[in-house]
Amino acid sequence: MAKERENKELFQNTILFECAWEVCNQVGGIYTVIRSKIPAIVDNWNKDNYFLLGPYFYDQAATAFDPIEELNDAVGYAVHKLRENGIGVYYGTWLVTGRPKVILFDPYSVYNRLGEIKYKLWADHYIQVHDEDLTDKVLAFGYCVTEFLRAFVGANEKESNIIAHFHEWMAGMPIMDIRKENMPIKTVFTTHATMLGRYLAMNDDNFYGNLPFYNWDDEAKHFNIYPTVQLERAAAHGAHVFTTVSEVTGRECIHLLGRKPDVILPNGLNIQRFEAMHEFQNLHFQYKQQINEFTRAHFFQSYPFDLDKTLYFFTSGRFEYHNKGFDLSLEALARLNYKMKVENIDATVVFFLVSKQPYHSINPEVLHSRAIEEEIHRNTEDVVEELGKRLYEYVTSNNDYLSCGKDTNYLPDLNKLITDTLTLKLRRSVKSWKNSNQPTVVTHNLVNDGSDPVLNFLRTSNLLNGRDDKVKIVYHPDFITELSPLFRMEYGQFVRGCHLGVFPSFYEPWGYTPLECMASGVPSVTSDLSGFGSYVQANFDDSEKMGIYMVNREINYFDAAEQLANIMLRFVKLNRRDRISMRNNVEENSFAFDWSKLTEYYFQAYDEAIKR
Repeated sequence: MAKERENKELFQNTILFECAWEVCNQVGGIYTVIRSKIPAIVDNWNKDNYFLLGPYFYDQAATAFDPIEELNDAVGYAVHKLRENGIGVYYGTWLVTGRPKVILFDPYSVYNRLGEIKYKLWADHYIQVHDEDLTDKVLAFGYCVTEFLRAFVGANEKESNIIAHFHEWMAGMPIMDIRKENMPIKTVFTTHATMLGRYLAMNDDNFYGNLPFYNWDDEAKHFNIYPTVQLERAAAHGAHVFTTVSEVTGRECIHLLGRKPDVILPNGLNIQRFEAMHEFQNLHFQYKQQINEFTRAHFFQSYPFDLDKTLYFFTSGRFEYHNKGFDLSLEALARLNYKMKVENIDATVVFFLVSKQPYHSINPEVLHSRAIEEEIHRNTEDVVEELGKRLYEYVTSNNDYLSCGKDTNYLPDLNKLITDTLTLKLRRSVKSWKNSNQPTVVTHNLVNDGSDPVLNFLRTSNLLNGRDDKVKIVYHPDFITELSPLFRMEYGQFVRGCHLGVFPSFYEPWGYTPLECMASGVPSVTSDLSGFGSYVQANFDDSEKMGIYMVNREINYFDAAEQLANIMLRFVKLNRRDRISMRNNVEENSFAFDWSKLTEYYFQAYDEAIKR
């Protein structure tokens, strides 16, 4: 564990700027890191000395940013000076838990200076950048941040310690000028995943074995990301303290960035604890019922199965078929399907693959089936309401009810109590819903249906939702939100309603998805090559008792698939009591990953920065 902070008062008098492309700008996983960590930082830092720096994009900031009008401190002076210099800068509070102060910079406001910015980058640091949309915005943003810090240093009359913490290459450019000009700012740089590592892992099944032998210069040119890698390496080498999120990523930093991380900063979440154990179990049941409604609509028009004996597995994340372990998950599911058939296991697994992919529209048949299922539900409720009303009238007003013989069932013919109109309406909706078609494996019409690797695997392995398949597949190529007409629930609610998360990643610097499962009391599968998995292995003796199953991804692909299939088979064979007990263990151990504990690693990095 990280050591305790050596001087809490020192932090109270230290100004901390945390800079990231994802501040007030939801792009990827770093947004979750930054946003979820804020309350724990604010609780341990002087709130007046903590500021976040990010890009200003109107569509993102409109609902998340509240401006501050008073500019009577050093930050206000720097903001005013930048505005005088024609730079678009916005000072306010971020409307998230903790309400931190935030300074946002409009990169487009300095686009007229891009030529000068790129020339200076080449003249001072020998980095040549060509025209590219994201890189142009990143360079413009970095220039604004550098100008702001330069102005702030000039206005810092208190001469407080200043730490600037930069996340990822998109925010790291100012480090170079801070060091070149010897500004009185201690810098920390965190890479959450090396650019080159992500590309190499997608194209090399033996990425970790070949890691010591890559030539970063040649590989960066090969993938046409040379300027980006140069920016990342410059930030890593220029920072007073260099950090990354896991020991796994630390290995690639040594070989691809040329510097060993000084501190590892594992990611956390704000873990909600329940006073009574049954509370989160009740939530699981509630959201499982909502998933049952989707399952009934999607499958039962073709054939039914017992929902009380159905388990919901899922995987999710950015669509990186190999890196995220989607390929291994599907291979293991095909094997699980075979094993469950051979052993004649009386259960069904419905596996959801949730990942954003280009699509034209929701499949009309899937949408129609869901709509008809909801109509049937409304019709049955109408029948129940009318039946209840007429039965009440009958038993309270008909004297024959009391004189019924002991050989009768004491109830009238219920069919006679329901009007023909309701009966016909219900029969008509059910008849229009039922068909003999095989349920589709994908819920949307994909743009690249013929070349999609998920669909190609399912077709090749014949894992296509046949009646006799024990494993059913639902490929949902979009985010699950409350506005989704298929699920009508938030992603976090969907996670709570599932039984097992499956994330056997091959390349995953950290991996929030299994951590999100833990926060929801849901068991999960991770891998020893994910940052989260390696952290669990290093810090906990028996992860399976915690509800975290581990797949060894350093063995060959097919052995790993067999290992994963056997893990899922063991889970399928658990009885209901054992699954409830496991969810209790998951919830009980989840607090070990709360930010209130893991921010200690950040404070260790800040300690190191001040010393240096």
